[in-house]
Amino acid sequence: MTIAEAQKTVDDWINTIGVRYYNELTNTALLMEEVGEVARLMARLYGEQSFKTASLAATAKDDLSDEMADVLFVLICLANQTGVNLTEAMKKNLEKKTQRDAVRHATNEKLKG
Repeated sequence: MTIAEAQKTVDDWINTIGVRYYNELTNTALLMEEVGEVARLMARLYGEQSFKTASLAATAKDDLSDEMADVLFVLICLANQTGVNLTEAMKKNLEKKTQRDAVRHATNEKLKG
């Protein structure tokens, strides 16, 4: 699925099953909530924090995938609501990063293995 297809798919879903978009401020709050859920799982899977029970750890990778999809879904909702073409935005953002960081990362001693 391309980014454009994802934007169309989410829009179709919202306008049929979801009834309507939540307002932009509500979706921003939901985005922060979903990012927090990703952060919680990352801290336990890759950081130093542990899971409360072994059963929670068993499904954590699947949960992480689902939470990342939730972040993407809400971000796409916000893009659709605000008229942002994410394909074009991503292209422009990568061009910006490529120009700005053309030698920056290659010469960063902290990144050399």
